[in-house]
Amino acid sequence: MSTGCCPPKKGLGLIQQIYTTKQQNFGNVELDLVTVPSGEFKMGSDSSPYPSDGEGPQRIVWIDEYQIGKYAVSNREFESFVLATDYKTDAEQFGWSYVFKYFLSESQVFASSPVSENETPWWIPVSGANWKNPFGDNREFRDYLEHPVVHVSRMDAQAFCDWSGVRLPSEAEWEKASRGNYDGEDFPWGNSLTPEGQHRTNIWQGEFPSFNTQEDGYLGTAPVESFSPNSYGLFNTIGNVWEWTADYWSARWHYSENTETRLNPKGPKNTNGNYVLKGGSYLCHKSYCARYRNSARTYNSPNSSSGHTGFRCARSIKNKNN
Repeated sequence: MSTGCCPPKKGLGLIQQIYTTKQQNFGNVELDLVTVPSGEFKMGSDSSPYPSDGEGPQRIVWIDEYQIGKYAVSNREFESFVLATDYKTDAEQFGWSYVFKYFLSESQVFASSPVSENETPWWIPVSGANWKNPFGDNREFRDYLEHPVVHVSRMDAQAFCDWSGVRLPSEAEWEKASRGNYDGEDFPWGNSLTPEGQHRTNIWQGEFPSFNTQEDGYLGTAPVESFSPNSYGLFNTIGNVWEWTADYWSARWHYSENTETRLNPKGPKNTNGNYVLKGGSYLCHKSYCARYRNSARTYNSPNSSSGHTGFRCARSIKNKNN
């Protein structure tokens, strides 16, 4: 797993036993979707600081018209799903999830242990941490209703989509939507991170991981409607929270020039059980995890969850329940 702000991973061995307890009931929640026009775009990058991530080569990809969430799914929306279905997330069933160390009390840190003393000691597996209790204490989601839901696994995100009649976006759909009219550039608004000195995304400022100046206004997650939207009307595609996609992970599958990889690509067949995440999070920093870019990508196992991972939904135009 990549280091830095990237999501820590739970073991794959428990996936089947957790998944078999899921209950999915079709329902509905009002999601604000925007239409992304069909067409070509430049996907990936030839100048990634992380070659092993597989951002390159930059390539021309065609995507049919589709719809995608204007915002990441919020706590308010996820609560509607849970109330209608009595759904239990993977974090709730495991009994714990990963929380950033500096959001915790000394007693919480003492009661747990870092993921790795040498690699990512700031990730703490916290008992009782889940979407309802994002820090594993008395701070609950109702204090963050308009913030993106976090501590959701990919299986949790898929269950929400199944219930609400939508789906997760493919990696290509996600990236095309994030780029908007700024095709081939680093950020949804161009190549300058802070145009005219203005913060356009929620990432870490200061010295990671010890001190965040909060120049962008936030220490943890920001409300889903924060900052300015991109040219398609999407908010916070980079920074804030990592977002699950529909695609299995591979760093090399897209190297081949063929119809499968260039025309509405859906990613590789399952090779290792991991799925692609896009967008970076509020913990990304140029010194350690500069993955707050359109082309940046990472991965995780489908039952993993953390305090900086969420999702947004998509829908096909031809078949809106697909």
